Amino acid sequence: MGLPHIANLCSHLQNASKARLGLTSAPHTKYNLALLLSMQKAGFLSFVTRGGAQPPDPTTLSTYEPEPLTSANVARQRLWVGLKYSDNAPVLRKMQAISTPKRAVTMKLPDLERVARGWDTNGRVNVRGLNMGECMFLSTSKGRHGGARGR
Repeated sequence: MGLPHIANLCSHLQNASKARLGLTSAPHTKYNLALLLSMQKAGFLSFVTRGGAQPPDPTTLSTYEPEPLTSANVARQRLWVGLKYSDNAPVLRKMQAISTPKRAVTMKLPDLERVARGWDTNGRVNVRGLNMGECMFLSTSKGRHGGARGR
């Protein structure tokens, strides 16, 4: 299951943004890729690209073409991520996984509606409601949409 990957990615991205890094990498897994692409679409990241152990050249990033995936090089592949900053402050200030490897959190639609409206859930799962500027990336039976909370 991908919950350990998501939890590790959350802490890595939060630490990288606190350290004011412009570029960082993460292991190439389908869970990490889904979350990073969702975060890029939401505006938290400037780019996400696949590459090897060395980062892509920033000057040729728009024309960068990663090497094709093969069974020989798939274990060495990394996801290279560009972090965004606004007024010298990181766009991604805090990120945490709601589900943990020991406790996967599942919610029914009424609980998700409460969280999206900013109200805390009052069922068996206690999840804080979203505030202004916060996002929640989640996975559903209809498809994966990340699995973390960012602001």
